[in-house]
Amino acid sequence: MVTSGLVVRSYSGYYYVDCAGIMITCKVKGHMKQKRFSLCTGDRVQLEVNPDKADEGMITAVLPRRNYLDRPTVANLDLLVITLALVQPDFSFLIADKLLVLAEAANIPVLLVLSKADLATEEQRETIASVYRKIGYETFVISSKTGEGIDALRRRLEGKVTAFGGPSGVGKSSALNAIQPGVLRTTGEISTKISRGKHTTRYTELIPFNGGYLADTPGFGNVMMENLESDLLPACFPEFRQFEATCKFSPCSHTHEPVCGVKDAVRENRIASSRYASYLSIRKELIENKARNRR
Repeated sequence: MVTSGLVVRSYSGYYYVDCAGIMITCKVKGHMKQKRFSLCTGDRVQLEVNPDKADEGMITAVLPRRNYLDRPTVANLDLLVITLALVQPDFSFLIADKLLVLAEAANIPVLLVLSKADLATEEQRETIASVYRKIGYETFVISSKTGEGIDALRRRLEGKVTAFGGPSGVGKSSALNAIQPGVLRTTGEISTKISRGKHTTRYTELIPFNGGYLADTPGFGNVMMENLESDLLPACFPEFRQFEATCKFSPCSHTHEPVCGVKDAVRENRIASSRYASYLSIRKELIENKARNRR
């Protein structure tokens, strides 16, 4: 029988595929191995189910992807939830903006979660949230301690394939446990079952979560953007677009050019200075990375 399903986990050459609630353990059909193929957690696949063992099958094709992240490796996300604390640790505009660039470059819908709202002042909450809401990013201010914003966030994630990204200590675990108690215990149990040690390669897994899936993704702590070209970076800052028409040069780097609509917008506070500072920092990092790779 030929059917289709969602790859929720891979390990040691086996792929675990959810086919309408039935988990099928699969290997890859021989003709795919003879070609260069890419297969990862989150992929939608076609498979042939073993007629003698309904829980075993062979993957015959990978269906087209809507989006893809290389590090951590996951495909077809409905949402990337960028989570950062308002305080303790202090909010980092640069880390937030790096993660937003990562999502923009990969064409992944994104929302921003600002945690530990109970510890922040009203001014801190408004100052940070307004920067991103003005751009158009969906932004939730939450407190796992008081429950503020948790119900609204839970409703927003219902039925979605979601990954939470952000550095350690910002309240991701607390937020996840507030949204769906026990979800982190589930991820831990699965890790134990497949015997992952501290030196074992970490694989992205999709865990049942709020009517959809949560991508248990290693690697979001250190944002890797070495595959992004610096000349593509402006497109990852959506607020730049409305001002680029008045740039004298096209393309414009928005750095040294004498007539630049983006720089004018920064001076006039129509683009947040924190966002422009992040743009310059990320651009410098990309250029330096490229120069190092040429050596």
